[in-house]
Amino acid sequence: MKTLVGVTFMLITAFAVSNAQTRSLFNGKDFTGWHIDVPAMDNNDTTRNPFIVRNGMLVSLADPQGHIITDAVYKNYRLRVEYRFAGVPGNCGVLVHASTPRALYGMFPKSIEAQLMHENAGDFWCIVEDVAVPDMEKRRGPKKDWGITEGKERRIKNLTDKSEKPLGEWNTMIVECVGRAIRVWVNGDLVNSGFDCTATEGNIALQAEGSEVEFRKVELTPITKLTEGKIK
Repeated sequence: MKTLVGVTFMLITAFAVSNAQTRSLFNGKDFTGWHIDVPAMDNNDTTRNPFIVRNGMLVSLADPQGHIITDAVYKNYRLRVEYRFAGVPGNCGVLVHASTPRALYGMFPKSIEAQLMHENAGDFWCIVEDVAVPDMEKRRGPKKDWGITEGKERRIKNLTDKSEKPLGEWNTMIVECVGRAIRVWVNGDLVNSGFDCTATEGNIALQAEGSEVEFRKVELTPITKLTEGKIK
């Protein structure tokens, strides 16, 4: 009976996702539907915008640091991001359930980050929001150090550091947010699975932080919320 229920649930989930409308959040031409939050640009009109469109791609130039954020708020979805480091490997991230701007270190919006940092893709970073995973102390460190603000242990290590492709090749990250659960895949590998997230909706953001990154796809597929095995 448990096996049958499990199979039924998987089939319902597949149906709910496959029949939803996938759409691109980036039109390949400009930043319609997005806004840019870069503290260094506040009082200096000559500061370089670290986000540009190049050859139909959304490009994060890494510096000055900040975020490009969707205007719309989303919940219950699957986000597909195809990215690569354009030259030198480094740091970047995809933020989900983003809300209050500049809530951490005067720059990061309140959110949960799915890390893109080279050789660490799929780590969770808690940014004034929290999420739980199995084996928390093994993957986050001693419980006494946990927290969601400055100086606390906010990183939750991923399940594998061997899912990324060689530098210069395109990687695919999928972030699935349903209710209070967040799951992350990198190139088909499930690299993180969290539950009891303190947020269930918010904006989506991409970072400028550490190294130039090209994004050729940023696509979102709504997921029909499931309650007690039924499509709601």
